[in-house]
Amino acid sequence: MAFRVRGLPAGVRDRLVRGRRPRLRPRSRLAARLRLLFAFLGPGLIAANAGNDAGGIATYASVGARYGYDLLWMMVVITVSLIVVQEMAARMGAVTGKGLAELIREQYGVRWSAFATCSVLVANLGICISEFVGIGAALGLARVPKYASVPIAALLVWLLVVRGSYKVAERVFVLMTIPFFAYPVAAVLAHPHWATVAHRIVVPHIQLTSGYLYLFIATAGTTITPFMQLYVQSAVVERGIGPDELNAERAEVISGSVFANLVAGFIIVATGATLFVHGHRTVDDAADAARALAPFAGRYAEALFAVGLLGASLLAAAILPVTAAYVIAETFGFEKGISHRPREAPVFVGVITALIAVGTVVALVPGVPVIRLLVGVQVVNGVLLPVTLFFVWRLASNRELMGDHANGPAFGVLAAATVLATSALSLLLLGVTFAG
Repeated sequence: MAFRVRGLPAGVRDRLVRGRRPRLRPRSRLAARLRLLFAFLGPGLIAANAGNDAGGIATYASVGARYGYDLLWMMVVITVSLIVVQEMAARMGAVTGKGLAELIREQYGVRWSAFATCSVLVANLGICISEFVGIGAALGLARVPKYASVPIAALLVWLLVVRGSYKVAERVFVLMTIPFFAYPVAAVLAHPHWATVAHRIVVPHIQLTSGYLYLFIATAGTTITPFMQLYVQSAVVERGIGPDELNAERAEVISGSVFANLVAGFIIVATGATLFVHGHRTVDDAADAARALAPFAGRYAEALFAVGLLGASLLAAAILPVTAAYVIAETFGFEKGISHRPREAPVFVGVITALIAVGTVVALVPGVPVIRLLVGVQVVNGVLLPVTLFFVWRLASNRELMGDHANGPAFGVLAAATVLATSALSLLLLGVTFAG
């Protein structure tokens, strides 16, 4: 008996009628694979790579320029710490359906939540300014004036996070991680001695000097920052990830953390193989590192470094205002979410708009003291990070809150060691900064 299938192309209908599965065209297969990829990638990848911002790139470039490959071994240790912290934040978001600031307010009171909120607002504003400075510097290497590039970038970021949906914004955030692939290519163009690189990764090479200690602490501080945990937990909640999807989200967090720190390692390799070898030991910022690469690794390496800086700055410039808006909305109980329009979540959208506007205006001021600004932000982050990590650890270990998903004994010891070590380094950086 013949029958008709409506709404399908004739060829597909015929194959269905004959009992055969329709073959997807190459373009359809590509689209299906991209959908699966976007379904897997999300908060973990975005948060970890947002940490590789303009300040982070400058720090990693300074490590490579001053000490070559000597600090590569610590990237392995930091990667483990980053995975532990990010996994706890993502797990709390999936199990409780609440952001970190909201849980702090409910479990420990408004005062601690307000302290975290104020600190995040100050720190994120400072870093946001540096990201727009990074955008201007990256495009400045292509002779685009910052007075054109920075306002246009700010408008695009604002339209993405205020006028777009969460799904669209998240996909764009994921796409913004593509420029990070420029750094491995730049490292290959630098022609490092790969056997030495592998040896330095496996065998620690420690120097008991103040400069080595300072960059050691700064590298840990720029790789694990408070806004990353705050963002990943709130983003997991907004994405609607529940306990049933926890294993997939855990795999996404791990892969995102590994990728982000591989990128950081390649930045160290690229600058170590060029700037360190040729005695160019001082790097003022990420754009300076890109310019310094050209004489030793060629113009392509400089361009790739600039592309990576632009992508990193754009991603962080979008994530930081959103994180601050999440924290303020969760602390005071306001409506939140990237998918909400201004009339639905006025405070959430207002915070995003204010941070982008202030960051843009200050970044355009001639002679803005970026280095001093970054130092000041490091101080704020140095105070906030131990507090944030303590709450992440204690809340993730709370069986009344997390049930069967609370930290187990072994993971609890690893998490406690991570929190204590990272907090100690953060406070040590704070002391070193105040000591000049």
